[in-house]
Amino acid sequence: MEQTVEETGLEVLDLRTDVAFATRNLHSRDIGTQMFGLQRLSRALLERPDTILQELVNAAVDLCGADSAGISIEKDDGSDQEYYRWIATAGAYSGFLDAILPRYPSACGLCLERGHAQHFTVSKRFFDILGVEAPLVTDGILLPWKVEGTRGTIFVMAHGRTEAFDENDARLMNMLADFAAMGYKQQKQQARLIAQERAAAAAQMANRLAHEINNPLQSMTNAAYLVAEGKADQDTKMLGRDLSNNIHRLSALVKELLALPFDTVESSKRS
Repeated sequence: MEQTVEETGLEVLDLRTDVAFATRNLHSRDIGTQMFGLQRLSRALLERPDTILQELVNAAVDLCGADSAGISIEKDDGSDQEYYRWIATAGAYSGFLDAILPRYPSACGLCLERGHAQHFTVSKRFFDILGVEAPLVTDGILLPWKVEGTRGTIFVMAHGRTEAFDENDARLMNMLADFAAMGYKQQKQQARLIAQERAAAAAQMANRLAHEINNPLQSMTNAAYLVAEGKADQDTKMLGRDLSNNIHRLSALVKELLALPFDTVESSKRS
């Protein structure tokens, strides 16, 4: 169903063709804050896998300088009126945890249909349709993810600024979308293992993932140290490119891990 801004209050533009977004000036982000956020995700994978999705949206707020962040999934056997559920929220929208949204109108639906990162805004018209009160979304990035037959999205939002995010934020969010898929998969696997009294296998899985991810995180931490010590004479764009390269390495590793089957039953037998 075609969605217009006037009808729905939603403007959802494909980032691959959004020229205005692509020409935005890069923001100056605190590299130390970004490193801390990524390290926090790694520790959650190792020590607290049940909190990974919440840690993920918390990190998204910090990494991108967002006002809110969230993760949604399509409900199993959901009706048109109860189709999406927000399974993690942070920032100004933290009170909308477990919110249920209809299939239409939906920025999530357009994102999943298009299969790529989207730039979106939400006006009062949308909230009037839903019958809720919430801060307007004046700038946002929305990305799809899919794992084991479940589809969802991860998003960051600003509630007043019109150019809060840039292309580096979009690249970061692309990596976090992979983390969302992996985190959701890990949580589902852990739930099955607990049901089967296999908590030890779940712990081994989390430990293995966290250690695999540690190497590129360490590289990024070293780069942040050089900047903090004043040993890196680079401008903002150069720092952005260096960070982007490290993010690409980490994202590639997460994609590789995500593609691996978790044969924890056989693993637990061998252990």
